[in-house]
Formats: sequence, structure tokens, C-alpha cells
Amino acid sequence: MGEHLEFRGVSKRFGAIQAVDDVALEIRKGEFFSLLGPSGCGKTTMLRIAAGFEQPDKGRIFLDGQDITELPPNKRRVNTIFQSYALFPHMTVRDNIAFGLSIAKRPPDEIEREVAAMLKMIQMEDQAGKKPEQLSGGQKQRVAVARALINRPAVLLLDEPLAALDLKLRQRMLIELDMIHDEVGITFLYVTHDQGEAMSLSDRIAVMDQGRVEQIGTPAEIYESPRTSFVAAFIGDTNFLEGEVTSIDGDYCAVRVAGFPDLSCFNDKGLQPGNLVYLSIRPEKIQISRDKPLLDSRQYNALPARVEDVIYLGSTTKYGVRAEGHRVQVMRQHFRFFLDEKPIRWKDDAWIWWHSDDAFMLERYSRGDEKLVGLPPEKVGETQ
Repeated sequence: MGEHLEFRGVSKRFGAIQAVDDVALEIRKGEFFSLLGPSGCGKTTMLRIAAGFEQPDKGRIFLDGQDITELPPNKRRVNTIFQSYALFPHMTVRDNIAFGLSIAKRPPDEIEREVAAMLKMIQMEDQAGKKPEQLSGGQKQRVAVARALINRPAVLLLDEPLAALDLKLRQRMLIELDMIHDEVGITFLYVTHDQGEAMSLSDRIAVMDQGRVEQIGTPAEIYESPRTSFVAAFIGDTNFLEGEVTSIDGDYCAVRVAGFPDLSCFNDKGLQPGNLVYLSIRPEKIQISRDKPLLDSRQYNALPARVEDVIYLGSTTKYGVRAEGHRVQVMRQHFRFFLDEKPIRWKDDAWIWWHSDDAFMLERYSRGDEKLVGLPPEKVGETQ
């Protein structure tokens, strides 16, 4: 389908703050693309640059191959939905949705037909005569979407549109937004700090930190194959272990972590002995049992551990264990429930293990080369 919205080397500074730092992005036509990251990472500035509300200090913006960097907002084929929805309080739902077509002086019969179609799409035909103050948060959000879509923009920009909603309503609106996107088929550029929103809605995600893009990929790629320590820690929970590559065996390598026997890891980064690495292991990839498992040591890593925390969550149980001085989080899925099974309890001795393919190596630096590839875990923040 080709690139639809493109950022080429875009930078933006506000005083001493580098909000966006040489960002290059290519967003495909019809794609649901999310900019994800913590507060202050530059994602909203990127959205405002796309909308024309901010001018980049460097770089260009293209839409369908046309350079729109200098175009004012009203000349761009993009519409924006803000967190506040920005509905006109004195207008009815029908008039709010019709506003863009009225300003464009479209024929009345066309306006009536298009508004009726939008009201049907957002399932609010019976609310058309109400004012915004009479609507719930979710209804306001739907009206904002309909008002933005009625002009048939090439790109819809969404700036944390669900942030003001409570959890249950936010979950429902996620499904509705996804259905609307599938129905209208235009490009959505979605800004959020909520990893759950981005993971559930997006075709692809750009994870941002300190004005830079750390990684671009599908939700599965971002979660299963993080490229940096920041991405691994920000997207879901993970365990970090700090070690050094000691030997290579085909596609696998041995990593020495203080206190552990050498751990077998898939060497997807092509690292060599002496390279220092962070290992990222998701809690749900680690198994736990009371008895030592019978496993092939070339494919699995098994360690004795002492249980320090047990948190029952219904569908899963979360364990915090201590293995050779290292704190490790384990998430056990409840596939079956046996009343006669003796549960693993606090202070129990247990064994944990994981497959060699399930630990991702994030290179720290090579000897003689101090360039960091990923942020160390202490800079990212504690994982839960």
C-alpha cells in the first residue's frame, strides 16, 4: 500500500527540552498506528506537528507524497480528536457532527444524509437532539469521532482520547474504536501512554522515549522481541539479569550471571564471548514447580529458588522468588485446577525454569566500546 503519512528527520525543541529528536516514521495507508511512551517522550508533539499546530525545527512531513510541512491545519487532510473532545456545548449532537460540512457549505440534503450515516455508525440516532452536557463520557467520545470523520480526512489523529474515561468504559470504547477504524478504513495515528490500549488496537507501534523512537513493530514484535532495555521494561513486566557471554554453540550462547550456572540463550544478536548483556525474561515464560524438572540442559535453564511472595489473581498466580540472590517474578497460568494438588506457598523451596529461546539478550556494551545499546534497568524503573 505504500507510505501514507511520513515523518522525515523531524526534530522539535522547546527551550532547553528536545521534545522530538530526528524522528523518521512511515505510516501506511489504512493503518492503525500508535505512538506509545511515557509522559514527556515527544509523542503528543509528533501528533501536533502532523496536525500543523506545531512547526518542526528540522525535517519534513509528507502525506501521500505531498510535502505538507508548511500547510496550515485547515489545509491538511487530517482531523484531530483531543482528550477533552472539544465539542461545542451550545450545539446538539446532530449539529456538532454536521459542523464541518456546514462550514464547507455542502448542500443541506448531503449534510442530512452524511450526519444520519454517522449517527448510525456510532449508534446514537436516538441521542441526536441532546447537548454535550447531557451525554456520558463515552457518548461524547463517539460524537467527537463522528465529527472528525464526517469530512472524510485522509488521517485521523487521536490524542489520548480515552484518558478521561473510567476503566470499564475505556475497555468498551477500545472495541468501538477498533470497529470504527475497520468500517471507515482510513489511517489512524493514535497517541497513548497506556501500553494495553496500544497493544490491543494497533497494527504497528512506535515506542518513544526522550524524543526518540526506540522500536517500531507489531504488538507481538514489540512484546516478544524488545530491542532495548527500555522497551522490554515499558511494555509489560519483565525480569532483568545482568551477565556476560562466555561461549558460543551454534545458534546459542552461554551467559554467565553472578551466582547462576551458565545460562543457555538463543544468540539472535550475534554476540561474541566477552560481550556484556542484559537478559530479559517475561514472567509468564518461566515455569515453577515444587520438584526439580527433568529437562534437557541444552534447551532449558533450571534453578532452585525460595518463594517470597504469592499473589493469587484468579486466572493466574504471581510468584516472587529468590534464586541465588536474584529476585525473579513468575506468572503461572491456571489451565486446570486440582483440589488435591498441594499449592506452592510462601517460603517454600521450589524450582523455576525457562526455554533457551525465551530469554532475550539486550547488548550492554563490548569490552573497549562503552556505547550503550539499551538503557540499564535501573534507568528504566523497577518492573512489577
